[in-house]
Amino acid sequence: MSSEATPIQESRPVTPPLTSPKSPCSPESLHLPTYKLRERSPSPMRDFLIPSPLPTRRNRTISASTRAAEGPVFSGVCKCFSRSKGHGFITPSDGGNDIFVHISDVEGEYVPVEGDEVTYKVCAIPPKHEKIQAVEVNITHLKPGSKHETWGGHVISS
Repeated sequence: MSSEATPIQESRPVTPPLTSPKSPCSPESLHLPTYKLRERSPSPMRDFLIPSPLPTRRNRTISASTRAAEGPVFSGVCKCFSRSKGHGFITPSDGGNDIFVHISDVEGEYVPVEGDEVTYKVCAIPPKHEKIQAVEVNITHLKPGSKHETWGGHVISS
């Protein structure tokens, strides 16, 4: 027996190079499923689905509607109203800040236009009830010399 020790060789596993065509991670071996895109409906309101924080006639609570109905009637002049946007503003006849009006709160057969005299009641806007909006808006006098549109779309000159 010899007193010389044989050197121990470390054995390391041989890994294939990353560009090996047999590698399971190579792009050639991956087969991703193909997905068919669904057709979306051509809704004009598709991009406007954020719920409005303003209470309309439909989502106003019964107690808020009752308080507004029991309140005093104010008068003012329509500052602006956009049928396509669905809202506008009224300038009170006693001065003060303009008051918001939603399309669902306009009574009568005509769409308000700038200069129309209106009567309205007020209702607080949640969540803090610091601002108010006009409810039960009625046009009392149409602005002379302007064209008025009915809710049905007919244009009438006054």
